[in-house]
Amino acid sequence: MGYPMAGHLAAAGHRVRVYNRTRRRAAEWLEEHRGSCVASPREAAEGAGTVFLCVGNDDDVPSVVLGDDGVFAGAAEGAVVVDHTTASANLAHELQAAGDERNVGFVDAPVSGGQGGAESGQGESADAAE
Repeated sequence: MGYPMAGHLAAAGHRVRVYNRTRRRAAEWLEEHRGSCVASPREAAEGAGTVFLCVGNDDDVPSVVLGDDGVFAGAAEGAVVVDHTTASANLAHELQAAGDERNVGFVDAPVSGGQGGAESGQGESADAAE
């Protein structure tokens, strides 16, 4: 769902940097939309005020957010990370705490509507943040 969601942001005139664990998908996105592709989640977050992510599940989120090449490593103090993955509340609490340690906001914002909603721009998000 992240592919079309990022496309809508680019179409609305936002500067978008895309990272995908599958480089081919990032290259395909760049052929269709204005923006840039980067080599790591950290690079995607560097200099951004807001970072959106949408990956498969609880197991995928930490691999993109945490660690030396993760979003939190590249996010500046005061940035906000918005996670559109449908993940567990426990993981959201863990990431909120990890963000707090870095003065980076974290918003748990799963999206309903599936792939069709994301493609049409009609998906809805239920957001939770402290």
